[in-house]
Amino acid sequence: MNPFVTVWDFFGRLYHRLASPREFYKISRFTTPVFGLLFLLLTAAGTYLGLFVAPADYQQGDSFRIIYVHVPSAWLSLFIYMVMATAGAIGLIWRMKMAYVVVICSAPIGAAFTALALITGSLWGAPIWGTWWEWDARLTSELILLFLYLGAMALYYAFDDRKTGERATAVLAVVGVVIVPIIHYSVEWWSSLHQGATVFRAGGPAMPSSMLTPLLLMALGFTFFYGYCLFLRAQNMVLHNERNSRWVKDLINELE
Repeated sequence: MNPFVTVWDFFGRLYHRLASPREFYKISRFTTPVFGLLFLLLTAAGTYLGLFVAPADYQQGDSFRIIYVHVPSAWLSLFIYMVMATAGAIGLIWRMKMAYVVVICSAPIGAAFTALALITGSLWGAPIWGTWWEWDARLTSELILLFLYLGAMALYYAFDDRKTGERATAVLAVVGVVIVPIIHYSVEWWSSLHQGATVFRAGGPAMPSSMLTPLLLMALGFTFFYGYCLFLRAQNMVLHNERNSRWVKDLINELE
């Protein structure tokens, strides 16, 4: 048997299962606690290594340790919008119900991470730059990203018809994704207070492993936390949207 055909067939079946609200709900009931556990384990390890093992920065001292919250939050702010844009495109092209659910449920989570990135950035910038806020290219574009998240949330609830709101929000997610490369390359394109890339760069990371390891653990842990929150919110939305479906009524009868 051709292994390529086998793999393609597997992902094809998985795709169609995830496209079904009923199948998604069944799968998410297993994955949600797993993601929550991985979040706790990874962030606990990252917090311990970041606070007690990683040495103080030779220029910033211990104030640099906010990086273990700021950088993962900033990474998630971009990653979640990419997920929204991809899901939005899938929903608009293939009319997949669950794609719209991912877009709607991801928006408030992405907004929270973006706000956290801005807040921690200000707390970090005050002692290092001598100011809480600067109309820096990256700060400004990150603020625009926050407005896009808030706009997606408001747009969905602006329509009485749920399907119209889903399509409009998906369009905004797809169109607004242009902000992601702008944020990523803003340090290179414009004069910026922010330093350049220190992890993913030519020549390898500029951080010692004692500082890099907890940062990667925290970033991975935060990513699993996003998955955990997304599955929880998606479960609730699926049950609400499909409340008149036979499988939801059967589920309620089982719980009773």
